[in-house]
Amino acid sequence: MKKRNRVSSKSDYGRVLIIAGSKGMAGAAILCAKGALRSGAGLVTVSVPDELLPVIQTAVPEATCVSRVFTPEKLAVYDVIAIGPGLGLTDESGETVSYVLENFGGKFVLDADALTLLSLTNVTLDQDTVITPHPGEAARLLGTTPSVIQAKREASAAIMAEKYGCTAVLKGAGTLIATTIPRLEIYLNTTGNPGMATGGSGDVLTGVIASFAAQGIPVLTAAKAGVFIHGLAGDMMAAEYGMQGLIAGDLPEGVAYALRKISALPVTDQRV
Repeated sequence: MKKRNRVSSKSDYGRVLIIAGSKGMAGAAILCAKGALRSGAGLVTVSVPDELLPVIQTAVPEATCVSRVFTPEKLAVYDVIAIGPGLGLTDESGETVSYVLENFGGKFVLDADALTLLSLTNVTLDQDTVITPHPGEAARLLGTTPSVIQAKREASAAIMAEKYGCTAVLKGAGTLIATTIPRLEIYLNTTGNPGMATGGSGDVLTGVIASFAAQGIPVLTAAKAGVFIHGLAGDMMAAEYGMQGLIAGDLPEGVAYALRKISALPVTDQRV
């Protein structure tokens, strides 16, 4: 993690666009935005349906909000686009995912409903993209069942990375990060606990990975660091609230504590 220059501004720490949320799922967009902000992104913008704009503005005043009207020029100002948490599976959502994938040349983090919509297409991604499926979403991406994914987690992560040409994060106990570019590499995360098995936890992770990538960290490293810090945040907040009491809303604050803990280590120990 880079030490911040004393003379710097918000534009030095990355611009993240989060396309998330739908009726009844505003919380997913909020959690993702808070994850991105607490992990250091300089500017976070949330794109939601117009009726959710007041909700997001109130819940995350540090983020700016825009509607779902995009042009290539509007997209080009961002370093990373995170898309999917609480997005919904409507035709409009599918059109949004397709349009953004075709018209943005930067880095992506795809999660949740964006992955389900992706499974219905033949789109190939690239090495500047991270996908973050749980076993159910991974099963849809690979045309199999969650039980098969769980029985063959390493192989499943590798196949997803190869099929889509991107970094694949297979969430779960012992989250795996896989890439096949330029060769097959699979990493096993060592942080986290069962208290994180709660709605919204993955939305925070999406925001964290997007934030790290926007700050100039290479995509594979951003995925590894994001998973590690997210899990460490869960461990630190579980120590505070207990595993049963841990909720996803605790994790962004935990991310800040985890980063402070990491930054206090000698430089030689700050390796993920």
